Amino acid sequence: MNIHEYQAKRIFKDYGINVANGILVANLNETKEALDVLQTDKFILKAQIHAGGRGLGGGVKITKDKQEALEWVASMLNTRLITKQTSKDAMLVEKIYIEEAIKFKQEIYLSLTFDRNNESISLIVSKNGDISIEEAAQISPHLIKNISIDPQIGLCLFHVQELVVFLDINKELALKLHETILKLYQIYIQKDANLIEINPLVLTQDDEIYALDAKISFDDSALFRHPEILALSDPSQADPSENEAKEQKLNYIKSNGSVGCVVNGAGLAMATMDIIKELGADAANFLDVGGSATSDGVAKAFRLILKDKNVKVIFVNIFGGIVRCDRIASGVIKACKEIGLDVPVVVRLDGTNAKEAMQMLKESALKGLHASQNLLDGAKLAVKLAKETSL
Repeated sequence: MNIHEYQAKRIFKDYGINVANGILVANLNETKEALDVLQTDKFILKAQIHAGGRGLGGGVKITKDKQEALEWVASMLNTRLITKQTSKDAMLVEKIYIEEAIKFKQEIYLSLTFDRNNESISLIVSKNGDISIEEAAQISPHLIKNISIDPQIGLCLFHVQELVVFLDINKELALKLHETILKLYQIYIQKDANLIEINPLVLTQDDEIYALDAKISFDDSALFRHPEILALSDPSQADPSENEAKEQKLNYIKSNGSVGCVVNGAGLAMATMDIIKELGADAANFLDVGGSATSDGVAKAFRLILKDKNVKVIFVNIFGGIVRCDRIASGVIKACKEIGLDVPVVVRLDGTNAKEAMQMLKESALKGLHASQNLLDGAKLAVKLAKETSL
């Protein structure tokens, strides 16, 4: 689960990490009041959306002039902002965060995330702040330090000492950097975060450290332990289909392809998306109906997928273990009849009662319904139909 920058900074502040004074606004009256309250020679205006790349996307403004600030807020509020991390549908801007400017002598990039390959927590620092870390890794990898932290041991003094040498900072700043990173690590562990990113973290002239940016992403599976974090959720920032899927207890993530996928099991769902990509198309979604898939669940999945107008074909890929294939076939037939599908459906069923299920699909004689017991053949047909329908 993602949260807004202003929410992340409140968490930082609760842990004693320095952040600039800021006020959240949602209309022009609040903006006028905020501009009068903040004591600064420059105002930093930031659109609050759950996506990075706001600066390049026009979602960040620096101004000395209150009137210019008002005009920018007026032009940004309740519009949709497109960045390199948003979909083509963009994201709704309902709030602007206005901050006091902080003067600094050095800016760096800092993040904590999980490295699955090394089964460790990665502490990543770049000497260049306020730039894309992905671009920095390509252009100047020698300016990036990646330190692996054993989660069984935790953050140690030698980890920070390694960064101090890398950044070449003085003793006073080194102590404050250690304190800041320790607090960030505490947030990461105690709040079950899977990403903390600050871009930039700045070192000021009077040797203070400030987080001028803040991004925190939390482990969805651990939210039951953190009702205070769950309360920070902003449904307006999620795709409406994903919100609906949560209500229906479907594991759904929207993508940008043309092949809608209904699969049981996360591993099989990812493999299905991979094979579609390998065959020259893109999946429109990740959708795991789970190990207890029912005919009603399949019908709900169909309705959800078809709200995406980019979908040209639906590919159902079910391996029946606990799930009986005949029940899935019943759900597919039910969905086709009730919804009145105007896109073809390819169904691949294997496992428990697969033969009976295939016979049910055949006897239904529904137009546009295709059956396959082979994953590769089914995927090939789905991709072929998607391309033909797109013409």
